[in-house]
Amino acid sequence: MVSNVERYAWTAAAGLLLALAIPWFLWGSSRIVAGLPIWLWWHIGWMAVASVAFWLFTRRAWGIWITDRGERA
Repeated sequence: MVSNVERYAWTAAAGLLLALAIPWFLWGSSRIVAGLPIWLWWHIGWMAVASVAFWLFTRRAWGIWITDRGERA
């Protein structure tokens, strides 16, 4: 069972992953790094971060807010 603190931390992490998935602050930037636009590098890196976060979520807290409702009664 996941504690309430961890439950809300995962909710905040999901919100952060969603909020920063699109690099709004890089729009209009024409900067090139290693032959690719900087916003594409952001996307590649962010997908790696999101993959690690999802892997951790599946190991620690899969089913929070869904399967643990009956345990609190």
